[in-house]
Amino acid sequence: MGPVFYLAAIAASFAVPKPPNIVMIFSDDHARQAISCYGSRLVSTPNIDQLAKEGARFDRHYTTNPLCAPSRATLLTGRSSHSNGIRDNASEFDGTQVTFPKLLQSAGYQTAVIGKWHLTSKPTGFDHWEVLPGQGSYYNPEFLTPRGSLVRHGYVTEVITQRALAWIANRGPQPFFLLVGHKAPHRNWVPGLNQLHLFADKTFPEPATLRTDYDGLVSEAKNVHMRLDRDIRSAEDLMVDTVPPRADKTQIQVWERIMQPQDEEYKKSLARSGDLLGTNYQRYVREYTRCVAGVDESVGEILRFLRKYRLLDNTVVVYSSDQGFFIGENGWYDKRWFYEPSAGTPLIVRPASGLGHSRSVKSLTSNLDFAPTFLDLAGIKPPDTMQGRSLVPLVKGVAPSVNRDVVYGHFYESNDPDHKVPRYVAVCTSRHKLIYYYDLQEWELFDLAQDAAETQNLWPDGVSRAVRVELLNRLTSQQRVLREDQALIRQVERAVQEAVKSS
Repeated sequence: MGPVFYLAAIAASFAVPKPPNIVMIFSDDHARQAISCYGSRLVSTPNIDQLAKEGARFDRHYTTNPLCAPSRATLLTGRSSHSNGIRDNASEFDGTQVTFPKLLQSAGYQTAVIGKWHLTSKPTGFDHWEVLPGQGSYYNPEFLTPRGSLVRHGYVTEVITQRALAWIANRGPQPFFLLVGHKAPHRNWVPGLNQLHLFADKTFPEPATLRTDYDGLVSEAKNVHMRLDRDIRSAEDLMVDTVPPRADKTQIQVWERIMQPQDEEYKKSLARSGDLLGTNYQRYVREYTRCVAGVDESVGEILRFLRKYRLLDNTVVVYSSDQGFFIGENGWYDKRWFYEPSAGTPLIVRPASGLGHSRSVKSLTSNLDFAPTFLDLAGIKPPDTMQGRSLVPLVKGVAPSVNRDVVYGHFYESNDPDHKVPRYVAVCTSRHKLIYYYDLQEWELFDLAQDAAETQNLWPDGVSRAVRVELLNRLTSQQRVLREDQALIRQVERAVQEAVKSS
């Protein structure tokens, strides 16, 4: 074979680029306001920030149903909760439906999921899976595998990272998709031993709405069970005078040595101030951000591993969370609401070499967009049943400034004994947000440009009639486009008609 043959072979290798590997790091309940590249005043996340420096940070990304299992079902299917069957945390996911991992497999990708799964059925579409049962445990976690369950010693964030890197190291030659599902920083907030010393002497800034009277919000806002002064538990949640469940003797000894002085300081601070809300807030944020620091270190380990083994140049790395979280806003912890701290979700995409560069994306995006994006990266046309849009043009910076002009949300959970958030449907535009609590028959409307903290409900007379009518039409239009339940569409349309008449 002469030199012409080799030149032709080299040219062909450049003409048909290899599909990129895709690593998605998917944490649980990680709020944008706990990521420093989003402007956090609470914690530094240098490794997640590095992704943003080398890729795209999405500033208006939303989870359509801000709850763990529904968010994960939408990630896999690219379809809304009413379409994929997972409306709450109790429903069983139908693993026979079309998901993007299955389509990646059919295109020759190796696929794996390691860590939190939180869907009641076994993973399908993955060549390899090691998943936590339910919420899983922070210490010495059990994993479910095709060969049965096993326990791995250590702290869950570190164990998941080690197992993910081991899978990458032992994979085959074809392109791969890996979903790294972190449990952290999900409640109960139990940091790793390596993070227990962090922030011990730090006083965290309080959010402006920590000490609110809820007068500007829906009637049930003051009654929900997620108050830092009324509902959070000192032992189970704040880990005061408590050791981690499933921790072994050595782990407990380290924990007690570091945490007992902090427990005593918490009790002294409460006795001195008498401020249960403020004292609980400080303790809560300390434990939450320690869990976040562990996740950030995991991101760094994964990036260093990919770079060391020369995989990073052909690997798209995505960081996101299943939804946001309240870190003291409105005096709350938890999620579920369509307010910004909860439904607003971090998303950072570091492209493979040559696909893009650092940018801030202001376009409205949704977790419906994950599945079409991953298929687009692999050169696969998404099926028409998927309801999202590929984010690749936005990452590359070649798309129009608007990917969509509205995001739709629907929270269905009605049987939750712990939180009691009212059910709703909602739309968010570049400036406004409209929420209809259909069991309460109450509306909320916020102008995000003037009221980013969403403290003042402008319904019914805080904005012009034209703005209200436009948002009402957007809501019913989105329900029809997404083929929502007909009974609900009729109920909402009747409420809209009454609202328009009274405008």
